[in-house]
Parts: sequence; C-alpha cells; structure tokens
Amino acid sequence: MKKSSKNKSSSAIIELDNVWKTYHMGDNVVNALSGLTLQVKKGEFLAIMGPSGSGKSTSMNMVGCLDRPSKGRVLLDGKDISTMSESRLAQIRGQKIGFIFQKFNLINTMTAKENVMLPLIFQEWDLEKRNKRAEELLKLVDLQDRMDHKPSELSGGQQQRVAIARALAVNPDVILADEPTGNLDSKTGHTFMDFLKKLHKEEGKTIIMVTHDAKTAQFAQRVEVLKDGKIVNT
Repeated sequence: MKKSSKNKSSSAIIELDNVWKTYHMGDNVVNALSGLTLQVKKGEFLAIMGPSGSGKSTSMNMVGCLDRPSKGRVLLDGKDISTMSESRLAQIRGQKIGFIFQKFNLINTMTAKENVMLPLIFQEWDLEKRNKRAEELLKLVDLQDRMDHKPSELSGGQQQRVAIARALAVNPDVILADEPTGNLDSKTGHTFMDFLKKLHKEEGKTIIMVTHDAKTAQFAQRVEVLKDGKIVNT
C-alpha cells in the first residue's frame, strides 16, 4: 500500500496547503492542525489514520469544506473556499461531496426513502425526480423492500446502507466517510467496505475515509497518518 504525503498533482480535487486550525480556550491556544498539507487526486481512495487527538476530526471538516482554516488554504477543484460566501460554499459542498457518518445521522421521523431524498430537496430537485433517484439508490444498496421503513425499524447495517444511498443522492465527485465501520459488527463492516471499494473501482468515485482502524484502512489505495495535526511519515 502506498503511503506518501508528497502527492501533488494538477488532477487534485481537494488540496490542503499548510493548513492550521487554532482554538483559543481561555488563556490556552490549541492547534488542532499544525501545517497540514495534503492533496487528494480525482478518483483516488485515501484513508486518513491517527490516534485520538491527532486532528482526524478537524482534518475531516477541512477536507469536507465544513470549516475554514485559521491559516493556510483549502482548495476544492482549485478554488479557495476561504473566498466563498457561506451560501456559495454550502451549495458547492452539497453538489460535490457526499458524507457518510459513523452514527449514520439519519432523521428518525423520516423513512429511508425520505432520508435519501433530503439532499435533493436542498438542491431543488422536483418531487418526481427526487422519488425516482431515491428509489434507484435504495435498489442499488439492496433496500428496495425497506424504503418506507424508518431508521428505528432497520438494522445497523441497513441504516448504514441508507446513509450510503443518501451520500450518493446528488452523484457527488467525492465521498467522505468518517469512521464508517465504527458502529458496525465486523462482518457488516467488511461488507460495507467492499461496497465502498466497488464504488471507487466501478463508479470512479473519489473516496476519503477517516479511520483509526488499520484493517479498515487497508481497503484504501493510499494511507496517510496524522500526528499532532500534521502528516507524519511512517
């Protein structure tokens, strides 16, 4: 498995250039990221690893354009997100990045189908197209018979598949998975990772996965390790 933080390329879809994220806690200054530099190529499957407190969550927020750096630049398709308005950034993020969270983050009062349709509402798809897209994606993840079930009526693995379908709703360029197997048993987790790998190989999706688990990271093409808020050579 290739491990390298020197992966600069004009084909990079996301770039972090000497990114710092600083928090002020009373008289204390905490650097969650300390000069993080990272390039992710289009069509790449990257795993970001690190122990608790290494900056994984903050790096995920930066890679996913959910937060802005204190210093440095975050480029999405070559455009610096710090120059974008919040509304414009949210719009671009919604079009280009699909998120899969450890705790699934499904809305309990909505059915599986309604959860998948939600990103399409924000992108102003009409109802007919939303319905059709959600049904296609739930069939893709083999949940065509559970479309009208709410999260509480689904197993952990089924909820994760709904989360995958929701992440794919707008056909994003990038899928960002945060500890995606953390709430799954080992068998279900392996099945999920096989599906993620299939999306990468057959659909050409760029996948960025944040994990503390070395076995999960082995599914990726490239692994980068974080320590004290920056990439370290291993």
